[in-house]
Amino acid sequence: MKKNYIFLLLFITQLFAFSQEDAWVYFVDKENVATSIANPITILTQEAIDRKNNDGVVIDERDVPVNENYISQIKNATGITVFAKSKWFNAVHVRGTETDINNLETTFSFVDHIEFANKSLNTTRQTLQQNKFEIEESQVAFTYGNTQNQVDMINVDALHLADFTGNGVVVAVIDAGFPNVNTMGGFDRLRTAGNLLDGYDFVDRTDNVYAYTGNNHGTKVLSDMAGYIENQFVGTAPDASYYLFRTEDAGSENPVEESYWVEAAERADSLGVDIINTSLGYKNYDNPAYNHSDNDIDGSTTFITRGANIAFDKGLFLVNSAGNSGASGLNAPADAAGVFTIGSVDLNGNYSSFSSQGSAIQPTQKPDVVARGSQSFVIDSNNNIVQNNGTSFSSPILAGGVASLMQALPSSTNSELMQYIRESASQYTTPDYFLGYGIPNFELALDIGLSAETLKRTEFKIYPNPAKDYLEVSLPGTIEQADVLLFNVLGKLVLKSTVSQHNSVVNLQSISSGIYMIKFQTNTQKAKTFKLIIE
Repeated sequence: MKKNYIFLLLFITQLFAFSQEDAWVYFVDKENVATSIANPITILTQEAIDRKNNDGVVIDERDVPVNENYISQIKNATGITVFAKSKWFNAVHVRGTETDINNLETTFSFVDHIEFANKSLNTTRQTLQQNKFEIEESQVAFTYGNTQNQVDMINVDALHLADFTGNGVVVAVIDAGFPNVNTMGGFDRLRTAGNLLDGYDFVDRTDNVYAYTGNNHGTKVLSDMAGYIENQFVGTAPDASYYLFRTEDAGSENPVEESYWVEAAERADSLGVDIINTSLGYKNYDNPAYNHSDNDIDGSTTFITRGANIAFDKGLFLVNSAGNSGASGLNAPADAAGVFTIGSVDLNGNYSSFSSQGSAIQPTQKPDVVARGSQSFVIDSNNNIVQNNGTSFSSPILAGGVASLMQALPSSTNSELMQYIRESASQYTTPDYFLGYGIPNFELALDIGLSAETLKRTEFKIYPNPAKDYLEVSLPGTIEQADVLLFNVLGKLVLKSTVSQHNSVVNLQSISSGIYMIKFQTNTQKAKTFKLIIE
């Protein structure tokens, strides 16, 4: 009888849990938008402003915080718990009954719309809108020890020898748990240099990101970038600076973790972070109604993927593990076009059978590249050097290489750096869904980047082409400003804009799809004309 009672209690508990729904509540507006954009230091750190200016990234309404008064009213609504907020989406992640969540839209005029994680509850299929607010003298000679193969494979040791070890580059690691990073020997070098910057646990809402929460995955991931044990272990960016953010609750799987991730990415952006490494992915949840279908992994559907694409637009370089699902395919946000997705190979450079494969569902080639993920060497939270399998580790190995390359090419944008790495890879001309463009060579990527930097000083460049909503213009280093003239096939002027070294983005949202001629005019050079395709 007692057994039956316990079973009944467990059944009722599970029934109650599944009666609670997760949803995103989107707001209609923000407050003090114009004032905040005119005075960006009130909403961003100076480091973030400097990075955006350097990369030609526009500070816009997405950078303005969510209206806290709106959030307070949602928190006080009957049956509602608020778990996360997103300024990029102007939304909060809530949990409650379907009825209580739907009541928010009728109760509060500032609620624009609601999107349930359980897609069957979205009574009218909403089109996933683009967010409405989008309008060398010294050399470093390491003895790598256990990590020799995983560093050699991508030739990042050549960058280290040139003294490019990630110094001055800021990385955010978004993961599951970072126990003992603040005390263990494998991160002594990191702490002594003052490069362990800060952290936050978005799951438990605490600054103590180093507490043990049942998982040490983040500690291991960080070690492949920042770990150092003399003559035994060297990460791929030992001199970069790191923020640590916990967004994964290893004890359960719920879409609120996607919202935690977006919050962390927004925090990283506001702090002036350059690179985000995420060895996480989402597709299936404890409540099957929340699962993402294969077709949802299309680079634009899931909440976390849409957030990742905004982060890319904001100038961040996002590195994400492809996942460990083999032929079952990618998880989100590895499907995002703005994410550099990393698959796995073994010590001989052969495909790891667990490494998630890309497909035609993704709009861009996935994975992008690969690094060693089979039996990768890591440092665990007990300061032991051990071996683990997973794209969780090929991702940070690669991300550390990105940090070292970024130090060497500080004026290159995230999209440019991605392209240099792709072009350096072993099968760049024949990519596939297993290895993507292949195993990159960071020494070659640096050479490609240096050649491109020389060219940038003398030539105009536009990308992407074909373009969609925005076009980025790279001006020659000798040109501070240029007028941009866009003509249709009939020769009619349809857009005129001005770009500069610090504001290089042209808004194309008002322009119809088609073929155009784009002309650049300056006071010092002859006009330059290019063909531009707008999708």
